[in-house]
Amino acid sequence: MKHLKTLAAMALLVSAAMPAVAAEFATKDEAKAMVAKAVAFVQANGAEKAYAEFTGKSPAFIDRDLYVVVYSLNGTVLAHGANTKLVGKDMMEATDVDGKYYVKERVALAAKKADFWQDYKFVNPVSKKIEPKQMFCHPLADTAVCAGVYAQ
Repeated sequence: MKHLKTLAAMALLVSAAMPAVAAEFATKDEAKAMVAKAVAFVQANGAEKAYAEFTGKSPAFIDRDLYVVVYSLNGTVLAHGANTKLVGKDMMEATDVDGKYYVKERVALAAKKADFWQDYKFVNPVSKKIEPKQMFCHPLADTAVCAGVYAQ
């Protein structure tokens, strides 16, 4: 009987630890929620204040490997929660490791004025490795407000 209690306790510990591992990385639902929160923040506070919050790594807009980016429809980075050096840069010709023009694709999709998911590869700020990424974007005025998840 004591052996069974020990096994049951071990099983409980292992199962309790599993959600913690899964929670290490953001989910697609969390990316969509982050974008909705970012769009609402832009609408309530104006672009200038919002972009400063997103780029300034405000805890409200950074969650593990999840962060907000904003691109103008001409390919310029307006805010970037993981890499402040990209802000102000024209990234229209940027390609991922597979040669995909991901910014060109992103702004073309945003110009159609519908929410969308985009697949490409990018450096994960947590692992520091290039990983497949799925980016959710919402067009807002002449911008794309986005947040994405890395494939695990």
